[in-house]
Order: sequence, then structure tokens, then C-alpha cells
Amino acid sequence: MAEEVWVGTWRPHRPRGPIMALYSSPGPKYLIPPTTGFVKHTPTKLRAPAYSFRGAPMLLAENCSPGPRYSVNPKILRTGKDLGPAYSILGRYCTKTIMTPGPGDYFPEKSAKHVFDSAPSHSISARTKTFRVDSTPGPAAYMLPVVMGPHTVGKASQPSFSIKGRSKLGSFSDDLHK
Repeated sequence: MAEEVWVGTWRPHRPRGPIMALYSSPGPKYLIPPTTGFVKHTPTKLRAPAYSFRGAPMLLAENCSPGPRYSVNPKILRTGKDLGPAYSILGRYCTKTIMTPGPGDYFPEKSAKHVFDSAPSHSISARTKTFRVDSTPGPAAYMLPVVMGPHTVGKASQPSFSIKGRSKLGSFSDDLHK
């Protein structure tokens, strides 16, 4: 057969880019997300209920232990060793009562030493015998501060008035010449 004669300067060649007439979608650059499945599902469509079929489980071997090297004592349970009740011949010991401080052990004056910041202080001499023999006042010996009136502790007092008559001394009718 004879060679075909080409008319003009056009010759067949490979296309340089995609020809849009060959595609039915917006193009190879823009992929439409799928409407089936879960992965990369299009957000414009609702997902239908998905079902998955699971295969048969693997058959386990008869012996699932780690081997004879790690033989665990059958008397050891998850709660501890399986033992019967244990008894002792000893009697019960007496519980000590809690010793609380009495009213004579309370010193509110000495609390400033522990509450406020101070430099560390050390005593060089030994404790004296009177340290333990100090006589402390009883419950009725405390003098409580006044709670009402112009002389209250820890509060600034306002002007106070009394309901007493006027004194004759220093009045306008008093004779100061005497």
C-alpha cells in the first residue's frame, strides 16, 4: 500500500494538555468525592447506614500458656494466696486513749511566736526544772476583755455618751472668783 500523502503543514502529534471534550466531569484536576462508603464521603450527601461483615474468629490453640518455664502456682489467685483462716493464741491488745490537752495547756500569748515570722533562735543552756512545774491558771482565772462599750479590744471606739446630769461645777452660774 502506498504511503498517505499529507495535505498542509499539520502532522499528527501527542496532545500537550488534556482535551476537555474527552471528560464528562469538571476535569481530572477536580475529583468529585464519592457518595458511597465512609472514607472521603461527600459532605453534601447524607451517609446511609453502614454495615460490615466480620469474618470468622481465629481458632485458638489448645495450649495458651506461656510454657512450662512460667508455671504459676494454682493456689495464687487474683486476690492473693488461697489460704484458710489463720488464728493466733495471743490476746487482744488494749488501744490507748487519745490524750487531749486540758485547759491549763492553752497559752494564747505564746501563739505570736509561731504565727509571725521571726529569726531562728536557739537556747544554749539546758532546760530548768521550773519549766515543767510552771503553775498555770485555771479556767476561772482568765480575765476576758470587754466586748461592748468604748474600751473594746481590737476596735476603734466612737464617741460615747452617758445619760448623767450636768455637773454644777464649771457651769455659767458658778462663781469662779472664789
